[in-house]
Amino acid sequence: MSSTAADVVRLLTVRGETLAVAESLTGGMVAAAITAVPGASKAFRGSVTAYATELKRELLGVDAMVLAARGAVDPQVAAQMAAGVRKALGADWGVATTGVAGPDPQDGQPVGTVFVAVDGPSGADDGSASGGKVEALRLNGDRAEIRMESVRSVLALLLRELAGEQTGNERAQDTERNGGF
Repeated sequence: MSSTAADVVRLLTVRGETLAVAESLTGGMVAAAITAVPGASKAFRGSVTAYATELKRELLGVDAMVLAARGAVDPQVAAQMAAGVRKALGADWGVATTGVAGPDPQDGQPVGTVFVAVDGPSGADDGSASGGKVEALRLNGDRAEIRMESVRSVLALLLRELAGEQTGNERAQDTERNGGF
């Protein structure tokens, strides 16, 4: 269990919010990291491993024109996967991974090209960060290292988004629960 995954579950639980995961190159590893955390069932709704490109369209609602024009390894695809899984599984937050772990390039993208995305609740009414965020990664290493770093990166992105949205009152409650000052 990673400390980042534990922090994500803790923050989601404190906030009373839920998470859904859409994965491609990580093949279920993000969901596994989250569910390794005791108490994850309070926040984790589920996941979709859409390894095949057509499943990204069929199950997650990724635009067919985008997939046809750019392929599955694309920032817009990652953003639509995160939004799609959030909607499909009825979660407050959605995260997604898509990329090339190797050994061969895919969709004209070199090995190590990865996009991770977070889609969260709209904060238009309270001024908080909201909507979708995508990070482009250029990772080195073998297939296993690229996949593990993709998991770490998407969880870190989600944690930053969650921490950025946490109000002062929620931070105080969380600190009290965990023995802080």
